[in-house]
Amino acid sequence: MEWSLERVREMVAGGMQSMRDCESSAFGTAMCLLLLFVWYCYRVGREHSSSPLRGGYSNEPSRVGGGGGALISTDGDGRAKGRPVSGVEEQNGFAYCQSTECFRCTNTGEGLNQRLYHSLQDYAKRYTWSGMGRVHKGVRDQGRYLTSRPTIQRPEVFFLPDLPSAPFFSRDAQKHDVELLERSFPALLAEFENIYHAPPARAGSSLPPGWKANSTPHGQWWTFYLVNQGTPLALNARRCPRAWRVLGQLRTFIANNVFGNACFSVLTPGALITEHYGPTNVRLRCHLGLRVPSSCELVVGGEPQCWSEGSCLLFDDSFLHRAFHEGSPEDGPRVVFMVDLWHPNVAAAERQALDYIFTPGR
Repeated sequence: MEWSLERVREMVAGGMQSMRDCESSAFGTAMCLLLLFVWYCYRVGREHSSSPLRGGYSNEPSRVGGGGGALISTDGDGRAKGRPVSGVEEQNGFAYCQSTECFRCTNTGEGLNQRLYHSLQDYAKRYTWSGMGRVHKGVRDQGRYLTSRPTIQRPEVFFLPDLPSAPFFSRDAQKHDVELLERSFPALLAEFENIYHAPPARAGSSLPPGWKANSTPHGQWWTFYLVNQGTPLALNARRCPRAWRVLGQLRTFIANNVFGNACFSVLTPGALITEHYGPTNVRLRCHLGLRVPSSCELVVGGEPQCWSEGSCLLFDDSFLHRAFHEGSPEDGPRVVFMVDLWHPNVAAAERQALDYIFTPGR
């Protein structure tokens, strides 16, 4: 069979056009798939962003509404305005939960276990079961875990199985955040002095604005919350812009569920915080010493430790723990900046699921 030069040219041109068509089709298909993937990620992100803290913090605490990092605004009486607060009301800088659905404040029992399981199933339907082995195991057997734990460690709300446990953890467990907090010591101390020495909130009150008095058998224990059970307190955050910025820079701060808190905590001389358990073992509580007189001690799981100014203590507060200040009035108060960080062995997928299950107000 003879081939003319013109015929060869036509065949080559046709082949090249076919290749261009194929490449165009493949490129178009790839772009469609990419756009679908981006759209899916956007929808998933929006569905999962129910908490006002999700997506990071605003550097402007006065900003209300809008996207991630927005704070709940309150009027002069402490009542939320602008949008619902999911059963949480801010009074004197503290969020009092009024919701019967709050996991943190509900007594453990079959009803709580069922709600946990239903929330986990809902999460898996929306996202995935991948990486949920320990969470599923913990939710399924929660009643048994909470009642059969040794008395030395017995979280009151949720126990995640197979986590390494110890009363105290090395600073290397969350090295980045520990070092960031310690570098911020001067700024946090200065901000504490400002809010602690402010005039009383109202006539007849001994507490400056934003402070809450906690129940103790001896002495006084006061707290000034920036985040309480995953809920940011707008009035207090406005009074502490530097502390708020520090929280926004922490990598492992529990910002999106009821196990996350951040506050200044004060113990006056003679004060005792009696033995108690925290709600869960998925977090490490971090104390940065700001003012630490002698004769102050923290005892976790029977192990005593002393705070030191400018240094962090990491401990698992699901262990039985207590704190006391046995100094004289001349010593002044013991002051720490407290934040709740993720346990280093809780995986990213587990953190996302726990944020969903324990979203404030769920």
